[in-house]
Amino acid sequence: MCFYVPLPGALVLLALALSGCAVLSGYSNESLFPRELDSICLEMFDNQSFRRGVESEISDALSKHIEVDTPYKIVSSPDHADTVISGQIVSIAELSLTTERETGRILEKEVELQAIVNWKNLKTGELLIDNELVSASASYSEYQQQNFKYASSLAANTLARKIVEMMERKW
Repeated sequence: MCFYVPLPGALVLLALALSGCAVLSGYSNESLFPRELDSICLEMFDNQSFRRGVESEISDALSKHIEVDTPYKIVSSPDHADTVISGQIVSIAELSLTTERETGRILEKEVELQAIVNWKNLKTGELLIDNELVSASASYSEYQQQNFKYASSLAANTLARKIVEMMERKW
């Protein structure tokens, strides 16, 4: 069985096939992260709250997310980095979500972290992220053998993921 395709129609089909989706419908496989940057110096987050240790959880989670989810490499010195990320934990709140009706005992709690984040391009001096507030929360229940540390680790991981999402170029 033979099919006949007129020459102009074949040329249109060929042009469409060779042009790819990016030209026709706006899709692209380009990286969402700025290409001119290669390395990041991640400074330890400052902690303005009375709870200690959360700043290291956030910095650790952020370094892992940057290494896995971005094309950038973490370096230890700002002298060898293209950019520097710094931040300040402004709030660590512990809220009760559920209480037992008869006794008033708290059954479920939530940890909420809020941080202000800065990302500076050391080559140009441009602030890529300028004092932006980001927050994350996680809940826990002591009845499930969970504690504040468990929830703060989950919230720190979510906060780190949100910071990496903020590092993407706007499109």
